Amino acid sequence: MTQPGGGADDALHARLATLRSGLTAVEQRISDACAAAARPRDAVTLVVVTKTYPASDVRLLASLGVREVGENRDQEAAAKAEACADLPLSWHFIGQLQTNKVRSVVRYADRVHSMDRARLVAALSEAVVRSERETPLGCLIQVALEKDVKKGEPVPEHRGGAAPAEVAQLADAVASAPGLRLDGVMAVAPLTGGYAGDPAAAFDRLAEIASTLRAAHPAATMVSAGMSGDLEHAVAAGATHVRVGSAVLGARPPLG
Repeated sequence: MTQPGGGADDALHARLATLRSGLTAVEQRISDACAAAARPRDAVTLVVVTKTYPASDVRLLASLGVREVGENRDQEAAAKAEACADLPLSWHFIGQLQTNKVRSVVRYADRVHSMDRARLVAALSEAVVRSERETPLGCLIQVALEKDVKKGEPVPEHRGGAAPAEVAQLADAVASAPGLRLDGVMAVAPLTGGYAGDPAAAFDRLAEIASTLRAAHPAATMVSAGMSGDLEHAVAAGATHVRVGSAVLGARPPLG
């Protein structure tokens, strides 16, 4: 006879097994990539991106040892962070951030990976100062490698990210803003521009930008790059954090 709640328990155990399998496979990929690049495994941190997945998955991932969680929509992230407030998690906001969301984001995010304009720096700084945060908000400059063009060439339109030529000035603004801490840079392998279809070259370019940034700001050591399809290229280029969603959690459910 099936016990009450047995179906729910079976589903939970099945989901846990799926997550364990995905997490194990991704951890192995990172380990192999680190070995190939002659880097220690602990040089790379996995951020599991749980956008569109329920808070119950975050809880299961935490039971498997995951501590770094990424989200890209504030409404979803805020609800999950509240639902999982009892867990020892570090929350990474990785999506494009509108200034009208900053007061919410500073309540739960440990890091924002998408700093791309001076107005956002000012808004986040003001929100942190007005909040009851006890620690600075870590910030990464999002670099739009699509915008890496030669002098005189037109800069393509892109939804988010600072052009490489803008990184130094924006980094200085973050570093001097009250309540903010400059942690490094972030990028996504571009789909357009000179690096389209060549994530290895794209991440090598990001590594150059990160090196220049560290020369001016030695503590800004984070390089957030690489996702499910290209994490090996990112690790080879020196990424310190890879952001992986579907390879751990499975096919992403449709957005509601």
